[in-house]
Amino acid sequence: MSGARGGETIDFRRLAAQGLTLLGMTSTYQDGVMSFAPDLAKNIARSDASLMSLLDEADAYVARDRLDISEEPAARRIHPDPECVTNPIRELDLSEAGIAAIVWATGFAVDYSWLKVDAFDEKGRPRHHRGVSSEPGLYFLGLPWQSQRGSSFIWGVWHDAKHVADRISMKRKYLAYHAAAKGQPRGCLTCPHPRSMRRHAAGDR
Repeated sequence: MSGARGGETIDFRRLAAQGLTLLGMTSTYQDGVMSFAPDLAKNIARSDASLMSLLDEADAYVARDRLDISEEPAARRIHPDPECVTNPIRELDLSEAGIAAIVWATGFAVDYSWLKVDAFDEKGRPRHHRGVSSEPGLYFLGLPWQSQRGSSFIWGVWHDAKHVADRISMKRKYLAYHAAAKGQPRGCLTCPHPRSMRRHAAGDR
């Protein structure tokens, strides 16, 4: 899915029909010839299954909450496999194909090495509870499956953002209460009861 033109599904088969040649994962390169794994059809099928699963969840949510949203049959329409999928290219001589440059769009990997804190597990992943780090004052947003499937997507990160913002706000009130209480008689502050605040702030530890 993408936000292109107001939101639409990126269909690899449609892109192929428009002239794009789909290839499997690059496996080797030698003497100007690039080889590709025979996994193109499997990867597209896996992508289809993921999309259908997401649509099933959305439809179940609409039905459960009785929302007045009409069905969109086109969202589940799968076009026929193009020639490049049914008869995939396994090798490509770049010179013969007229290819002089390659842009690798392989995504990205995270790097927390610049954070000099003890907030990561043995695999380098953040230790946190819904974005609240084990390191005081450190918070995370946008992590895969931070609390739900949509945590790493624009349309789903707001749930975690609200939770983290609430925790930060509550901790600030908690710290301000104790800082002010040191110089004033007990009971003179208009602040939530410290026991109540302690329960909310517990998630920040």
